[in-house]
Amino acid sequence: MFDPDDLERIREAKAEWEDDAYGPTVDRFGERKEAFTTDTGGQSVDPLYTPADVADLDYEADLGYPGQEPYTRGVYSTMYRGRLWTMRQYAGMGTATETNERFNYLLDEGQTGLSMAFDLPTQMGYDSDATMAAGEVGKSGVAIDTLRDMETVFDGIPLDEVSTSMTINAPAAILLAMYVAIGDQQGVDRAELRGTIQNDIMKEYIARNLYIYPPEASMRLITDIFEFCATETPKFNTISISGYHIREAGSTAAQEIAFTLGNGIEYVEAALDAGLDVDEFAPQLSFFFNAHNNIFEEVAKFRAARRMWASIMEERFGAENPKSKQLKFHTQTGGSTLTAQQIDNNVVRVAYQALAAVLGGTQSLHTNGKDEALSLPTEKSVRTALRTQQILAHESGAADTIDPLAGSYYVESLTDELESEALDLLDEIDERGGMLDAVKSQWVQGQIQDVAFDRQQEIEEGERIIVGVNEFRVEDEDPEVDLEEVTEEDERRQIDRLETVRADRDDEAVEAALASLRETARGDDNLLPPIVDAVKAYASVGEIANVLRDEFGEYQPGR
Repeated sequence: MFDPDDLERIREAKAEWEDDAYGPTVDRFGERKEAFTTDTGGQSVDPLYTPADVADLDYEADLGYPGQEPYTRGVYSTMYRGRLWTMRQYAGMGTATETNERFNYLLDEGQTGLSMAFDLPTQMGYDSDATMAAGEVGKSGVAIDTLRDMETVFDGIPLDEVSTSMTINAPAAILLAMYVAIGDQQGVDRAELRGTIQNDIMKEYIARNLYIYPPEASMRLITDIFEFCATETPKFNTISISGYHIREAGSTAAQEIAFTLGNGIEYVEAALDAGLDVDEFAPQLSFFFNAHNNIFEEVAKFRAARRMWASIMEERFGAENPKSKQLKFHTQTGGSTLTAQQIDNNVVRVAYQALAAVLGGTQSLHTNGKDEALSLPTEKSVRTALRTQQILAHESGAADTIDPLAGSYYVESLTDELESEALDLLDEIDERGGMLDAVKSQWVQGQIQDVAFDRQQEIEEGERIIVGVNEFRVEDEDPEVDLEEVTEEDERRQIDRLETVRADRDDEAVEAALASLRETARGDDNLLPPIVDAVKAYASVGEIANVLRDEFGEYQPGR
């Protein structure tokens, strides 16, 4: 901390600079914009920051050292000097065979972790031949109907050598069970399975609407996963509490922090209510954030979130294990920032967003393909996205020192500002009865929608420049782009594959497994063991999900 007399001299010197140099220059020549603000939050950005802007900063209490509380500077002591972040490109290519080919391609190109995207029917717990699945099979990711599909996806990929992230929520328990079953087939000790299951139903109620069951039943599934994994798969992250989709829906950076950590609080409370010990399950919690274009705002966001989570876990929940207080997170570059116009510009956007994630201390990173505003990425564009990370890691120097923007008067001031705003939002959430009640009342959704509307108006009125969209446009842009496509024939093949599995499996074993699951759902025992048994009998995603639909019902917002 600075001496009060020194700070006063700095304030006086800044005022003198403003009067003698800055002010007269602005009066004479003006500035580029009437007001300078951060990307989505709209916080005012001053022309200059000095030690006076961080006068209350206590280094030991507010920053500390990497790997030590409050983890502002990173959750590991060596960060990228010891090990680079996991380069985890998102992939799910219509069919299981295509996904296996893409996974092997990415691993051959130097990717260090797998990230699995599922199609909409799978995400909603429907089989590919369901009426609700028509026209959507394989469109947004891989179609998974039975364990046979997962066997194909991971054919030749040893699960004891890779880490796999699965972006699945309402049917997360089913897909996790399939992954465990594949590990069992390969002879991999369950304790050695590594990866992350997204398993974040709260953000589905808030932003994506890919939910199945009512909140109470969904929370039971989530806490059952916490309990199962703490015992069976202790290296597997049981949830990826996701701010990504909240930001994609239009939130500010501060809202992304507050609503994500608010969801985290809800999950921890649910687990404690279920009788779990905080230090048994909390180390397996992980987070998932977005990275947008304003580098400084994003870095400040990541740093503030780490500091806040450490405080929340200690002060609210009495966590003692240091790993319970460490906010470990995956980052994906901003899909909503990508444009269909001049798509090559997206390569540049993604590179800046990736830089922000690394400067902010992410544990793993997905960089979007330039064509993801239009379709699943092609092999060429996903290679460029991966090379973006590799250049950042090995050529930029960004990974060579820890938290390199620490001490910046601007970044520290913005970190404090975002933290303060996020804390105010969490206080309001508490006043509204907690995150679940705030979501049920649509308050959270309304907060995000208001920001999204304002920002879209700014774009339409030209107040917010989007290069290639509302400024610097090209009139005769070549519309031809090589895109990945999923055809009706692909859908038919997937349905045929499902029918073959049904014809070949032991129907009595399937019925017995589903009956056992139904009985468990009616009681209080953990749901994961009977789900694992059901997937091993080749019961389908839809069949398992439908048993739970029958017992738990389906969520109807507002009812």
